[in-house]
Amino acid sequence: MPLYKNVGNKIELIKENPFKLEKDIQKIVEANLASLLSLQLVRSEFQIAGLRIDTLAYDNDAQSFVIIEFKKGTNYSVIDQGMSYLGLMLNNKADFILEYNEKCDGSLKRDDIDWSQSKVVFISPSFTTFQIESINFKDLPIELWEVKRFSNKMIRFDQHKPITTTATIKTVSKKSAAVDAISREVRTYTEIEHLKIAEPKTVELYNRFKELVLTISPEITIKPMKQYIAFRGKTNISDVVVLTKALKIFINLKKGKLNDPKNIVRDVSNIGHWGNGDYEIYLKSEDEIEYIISLVRQSYKINI
Repeated sequence: MPLYKNVGNKIELIKENPFKLEKDIQKIVEANLASLLSLQLVRSEFQIAGLRIDTLAYDNDAQSFVIIEFKKGTNYSVIDQGMSYLGLMLNNKADFILEYNEKCDGSLKRDDIDWSQSKVVFISPSFTTFQIESINFKDLPIELWEVKRFSNKMIRFDQHKPITTTATIKTVSKKSAAVDAISREVRTYTEIEHLKIAEPKTVELYNRFKELVLTISPEITIKPMKQYIAFRGKTNISDVVVLTKALKIFINLKKGKLNDPKNIVRDVSNIGHWGNGDYEIYLKSEDEIEYIISLVRQSYKINI
């Protein structure tokens, strides 16, 4: 998509300033990893088992490792390479934990990691139609992000999202024992899976809640996790646990930061819970929804 600047009501094209090296892309992304992908940098150029991973990152929300690869060319298979990286990680779990503990001054243990949330992220100035089409599986733990730099120092960073489909990566696992093994251990989660336990009325309530949250800002995205569905800006704004007859909603604000004139939210700052934030509220009918959206909006303004 071309970009223009408005100069006296006359638009001028902002020319692309292509990256010369993959390393140039890597430096920008690693320096802004938390802002761009909400990830923690573990190690750049991680060598293991004779292979090199461009960037090793950690997702604190999902409690999982993320492998990031930077590409300038297009002559590669994202599925083949992605599955190879995932296989490398799952076969060398102790090395990844050790690297995190050494580089991030951590104390992770094997059981602290949700290996089912592992994923590979490819970042490139462009992808071929074939590469984009190849990620159209509902359960493929691979993401494609396109980055472009422009002459006015602006940068675009966009994700190619899979088309909604019922196709599963297991359909190709018959041809590859490695893919089959990875697909058994690594999972991606969907809204549909979370909504399976909900009554029809609760599904309608969730869809209405989602609709209203997304109207707060076009920057808000939905990220289904293992235990909840996250609504994210730069970080989680609100997390939803789907129940049979209600939605358990977490507002991602610290204790004392939420203005709740009706005093209906619950303080969970000292209670273990899945979602982010110190406030919990149950949504059981549309009568309550506008007020709860006003609370979510407060979280968005602070977490923007």
